Amino acid sequence: MYYIESPSHDPHFNLALEQYVFDRLDRSQGYFMLWQNDNAIIVGKHQNTTAEINAPYVKERQISVVRRLSGGGAVYHDLGNINFTFIADAGDVAKFDFSTFCRPVVKALRSFGVPAEINGRNDMTVDGKKFSGNSQYMKHNRVMHHGTIMFDSDLEVVGQALAVSKDKIQSKGLKSVRSRVTNIKPYIQGDVSTQEFFRTLRDFMSEEYQLQPYPLAQADLEAVRALQAEVYDKWEWNFGRSPAFQIQKERRVEGCGKLEVHMDVAKGGAITALAFYGDYFGNGDSAELAQRLTGQPLEENALRAALADTDIGLYFNKMDLDTFLSILLQ
Repeated sequence: MYYIESPSHDPHFNLALEQYVFDRLDRSQGYFMLWQNDNAIIVGKHQNTTAEINAPYVKERQISVVRRLSGGGAVYHDLGNINFTFIADAGDVAKFDFSTFCRPVVKALRSFGVPAEINGRNDMTVDGKKFSGNSQYMKHNRVMHHGTIMFDSDLEVVGQALAVSKDKIQSKGLKSVRSRVTNIKPYIQGDVSTQEFFRTLRDFMSEEYQLQPYPLAQADLEAVRALQAEVYDKWEWNFGRSPAFQIQKERRVEGCGKLEVHMDVAKGGAITALAFYGDYFGNGDSAELAQRLTGQPLEENALRAALADTDIGLYFNKMDLDTFLSILLQ
């Protein structure tokens, strides 16, 4: 089995790297990867991104939002978290489960004194609290299994970034199940940094499974970046691939009044129906504004372009474009 270590903390690059290794590298070999993302929310393939993130908080903190290939729920990554990936042949799919790849990680953690356990379908826990969520992607009898190891993540940011929206959202997207979470750093003796733990974990796995380093060539890196630009950098993948959904928002704006937004969004992210209600003041016909936005992607740049010559204050008294877009998008 080969070992690959990502040279980047960019979540868009790292998810592209996973797919590149899965799709393009020698299928006769297995691969183990360790990697870290800077602040990011990683949503499952079948999720409604809008329903999973605290959009105002995410924007304020400049947290990246990226969709992965595998199913499961949304997770938060930062540089206090370590991600691992196994890519291998699935073999007998009927006998295949998450514990196949969780067991070696639990073994490694127990060697550090962490009383880790495999719990439920796809979690690893310590003292009943979750420190690792796992998911899998299978194609052509090959599997990619990846998971998180929360070593020293900012748990306050985890809770805020993934806070449930107060808006009413109806969607067939898979909802995340929130669990009590913990870091594993308090369970390790001594003041061990995340990077020290990363290196120790890498060395343990390399010795335990005779991993051979796979240095990424320039051609590999260029191919990964091309895939990143084609898929993982794009709004169409990260937000537009969400299932169709209906959303109802209610906001009160000083000097304008209460504004209710009722919106239908198709799979692919385009607005298919939009209506405004409330006790707001405005001289223009808001139905005309709704018609102008119908068919547009629910994405900031597209909406700004569609409203470039529009006086929002005509429809909603004392409201500017930025406030209006924040209501639609956050």
